[in-house]
Amino acid sequence: MKTKAAALLLALAPMLAGAADFIQGKHYFNMTDEPGSATPKVTEFFSFYCGNCYNMETQYLPFIKTYMDSKIAFDTAHVDFMRSEIGYEVIRSLIVMQEKGVTDKLVKTMFATVQAGSGHDHHHGHDHGHDHGEHEDALDIVVESRDDIKAIFKAKGVDVSDYDAIADSAETEAKMKLWAKQEKAFGVRSVPSFVVNEKYLINMQEMRSLEEFAALINHLALEKGDK
Repeated sequence: MKTKAAALLLALAPMLAGAADFIQGKHYFNMTDEPGSATPKVTEFFSFYCGNCYNMETQYLPFIKTYMDSKIAFDTAHVDFMRSEIGYEVIRSLIVMQEKGVTDKLVKTMFATVQAGSGHDHHHGHDHGHDHGEHEDALDIVVESRDDIKAIFKAKGVDVSDYDAIADSAETEAKMKLWAKQEKAFGVRSVPSFVVNEKYLINMQEMRSLEEFAALINHLALEKGDK
């Protein structure tokens, strides 16, 4: 996968885009008149049910991050497109990962297992983007309940004794509400979407290379005057 992504990068990005090339209303949108975040950051809004998000995570983000300025924090938030009980449980699972500091250990397996078991579903509202048979990281678990999610954690060697306490906590509920509020406020209607400094929504349709994408993140996070 990394070789394919590197080849794509070389094919699409012969030169690094300059800040002068970026146009508000074309390459990005200012989604609020409020000041942006106090420190530079980019937030990826994604779904574990989204095939294109899985591709972003496994093939492209490692390269994008190498071009991003090290001062920019990278965060993730799960969208609430499904509005179903299992959808909410999957959202909670990401928060539990973040709280326990095991996101890197679990995220690829979570993506693969959720998608491998949901190939028969047609109501999630996500663009899967590729064949479910490609999920080499998938476990033989169909994710239909919290217990199924906890089984994924256990299979990857993560202690789940505190899972319920974290998943049902007031802090988790508050974060879920915040993500849902931000999803609406930032106009997130497809995934993956990227919001810089809690203010600027990147227009993914206008991105022509991974370098250009990273350059725009750097520009909006560090150089844009009104943050």
